[in-house]
Amino acid sequence: MTTLSCKVTSVEAITDTVYRVRLLPESAFSFKAGQYLMVVMDERDKRPFSIASTPSESEFIELHIGASEINLYAMAVMDRILTTKEVVVDLPHGEAWLRNDADRPLILIAGGTGFSYVRSILLTALERNPDREIAIYWGGREDKHLYDISELNELALKHKNLRIEGVVEQPEAGWTGRTGTVLTAVLQDYDTLAGYDIYIAGRFEMAKIARDLFCGEHGAQADHMFSDAFAFI
Repeated sequence: MTTLSCKVTSVEAITDTVYRVRLLPESAFSFKAGQYLMVVMDERDKRPFSIASTPSESEFIELHIGASEINLYAMAVMDRILTTKEVVVDLPHGEAWLRNDADRPLILIAGGTGFSYVRSILLTALERNPDREIAIYWGGREDKHLYDISELNELALKHKNLRIEGVVEQPEAGWTGRTGTVLTAVLQDYDTLAGYDIYIAGRFEMAKIARDLFCGEHGAQADHMFSDAFAFI
C-alpha cells in the first residue's frame, strides 16, 4: 500500500448529492482498474471510495462521492475536502479489478455512484481492446442518479460493441431508458450468462442477489464474477 498526500484540484457538484473530485497526489502511484482507495480521516478511520479514473491517467485521481445529510459518513469526507483542499489517501485496495488476461465479453453492473468503479474498468477495457463486447447496466432510483449517462451514450457512438442500459426505478416524465431494477434488466436481456465476465458495484445485498441468481439459475461462473462486496457476504 502507498500513502499519499493529495491536493484537491477541483470539486464539481454533478447533482445535489454527488461530487466529482480530482486529486493531485504528491508522488507516483499505481493501481488496477476497479480498485479503490481509502481516505484517511485519522489513524483508525479510513473510508473507501472507488477510483473513477484509469491507471493510465497517472497525473490525477478522480473520485465520485455521493454525500448528503443522510450519508454523514461520506459528507464528513466532503467537508474535509472542501475545507482543507487536501486529503491523505492510501491505495490500492480491492480484488475486483479488471483481469487483463481475458477478452471474454463484459457485463458491468453499477448502482448509483458505483458507476465510478465501472467507469475505470470500462475505459481501461476499451484501451486494451477497442472491439471487446461490453454491456453496462447502471441503475438509479431517479433519472438524476445516472449523472454521466450522456457521456456513456456518446462513447457508445464511437464503439459499436458497447451497449449502455440506464435503468431507473422511479422515472420522471420524458425518461426514455429502462425502468425497474438493474438486475431485472440484465435477466431480461440474457437467457444465459455463461461465457461472460461480470463486474458488480453496488449495495452488498444487490451483489449477493446477483451472485445467487446469475450463478444458480443463469449459468454464470462464480470465478468470472467480480465484486468487492463478495469479500463481506
